[in-house]
Amino acid sequence: MLLQGHLPNSNIGEFLPHLFFLSLSGNRITGTISNSIGHLASLEVIDFSNNNLIGTIPSTINNCSSLIVLDLGNNNLSGMIPKSLDQLQLLKSLHLNHNKLSGELPSSLRNLTGLDIVDLSHNNLSGQIPAWIGTAFPNLVILNLRSNMFFGRLPSLLSNLSSLHVLDLAQNNLMGEIPVTLVELKAMAQDHNMSISSLYDNRSSYRYEERLIVITKGLILEYNRTLSLVVSIDLSNNNLSGKFPEGITKLFGLVFLNLSMNHIIGRIPESISKLRQLSSLDLSSNKLFGSIPSSMSLLSSLGYLNLSNNNFSDKIPFIGQMPTFTEFAFAGNPNLSRAPLIIKCQDEGTDKSVEDKIDSDFVDQWFYLSIGLGFAVGILVPYFVLAMRRSWCDAYFDFVDKIVKWLLFRKRVTYARNHAQRK
Repeated sequence: MLLQGHLPNSNIGEFLPHLFFLSLSGNRITGTISNSIGHLASLEVIDFSNNNLIGTIPSTINNCSSLIVLDLGNNNLSGMIPKSLDQLQLLKSLHLNHNKLSGELPSSLRNLTGLDIVDLSHNNLSGQIPAWIGTAFPNLVILNLRSNMFFGRLPSLLSNLSSLHVLDLAQNNLMGEIPVTLVELKAMAQDHNMSISSLYDNRSSYRYEERLIVITKGLILEYNRTLSLVVSIDLSNNNLSGKFPEGITKLFGLVFLNLSMNHIIGRIPESISKLRQLSSLDLSSNKLFGSIPSSMSLLSSLGYLNLSNNNFSDKIPFIGQMPTFTEFAFAGNPNLSRAPLIIKCQDEGTDKSVEDKIDSDFVDQWFYLSIGLGFAVGILVPYFVLAMRRSWCDAYFDFVDKIVKWLLFRKRVTYARNHAQRK
């Protein structure tokens, strides 16, 4: 049964002074978050996600000095992110996603040095992505600023986030080149990444389960228990330009890579084959050109590929995983040939006729050979069997004699009957 109605406005801290876990997630609660929430000083987890809350985030929430998780995602909250949140010195997980928050990121957030997860996606936040994000959060595992109104260049200091597993900056107005320093994202360069479990263990019987929405393979996927498997960079749907960042191919742990809907130029490097963990690769709607590298066939884990709407040329290397992808993966490349690679003769126009003739001769040879073998087996096998066993030979010919005599007798009887009827 889903809970409905408003959150209480009374001072619930007087009645529940030792409350440390408050979760009302996934209900139909409406109204605003009362200022009295600040009186619950012992709270470690506030989870009001997936409701219909409106209004602003109360600044009094900074009085919850023991808070480790603040999840207000998927509501209709508006206004700016309170500057006073910087007093939540124990905060590890901040989810304000899917609301209507606006304004720039307050610089006071840099004081929350213990943050592991920041999800501010799907809001109306604006301004440039501040460079201090790369230095303020040494333990940051997930940074999700997707679908906002951020503009400007990607700060090169993001490379200092040595624990980062997920970088999602898609659907903003970012411009400029992708920093070459991204190669320094150390956690993404590992084949086996650290486990992302619950981020606090003070009250192990009331553990909050982290979750993350990942848009990949054309699907919207939610990860919770398997969140540790997600290693992703999504910079899609921006105005990024410059050459394909070859340094990304040194991030060996990447599982999802999406650079689609930008203005990236250049060739896909042969070193793309180093991303052996890659499950999804989307480079569609850019200005990439040249041949598709044959080394991509070595990406044995690749389950989704989209190279559509670029300027690729030559023929698709149909080896390894490549033949498993549909026409959609290569559409919108007018100079790209779908035909598989073949060995050419001197006269390219004779390729098909020569190949057909060879196939035809090969089939004819096998056809006549199979007839000869069948005839030989049918004659010789019974001969050798009967020759080796005298008793079998006598029984066989006795049986044949009986069949012949019976057929002759039936013929005589039929002849006699027909002769009698004519008389």
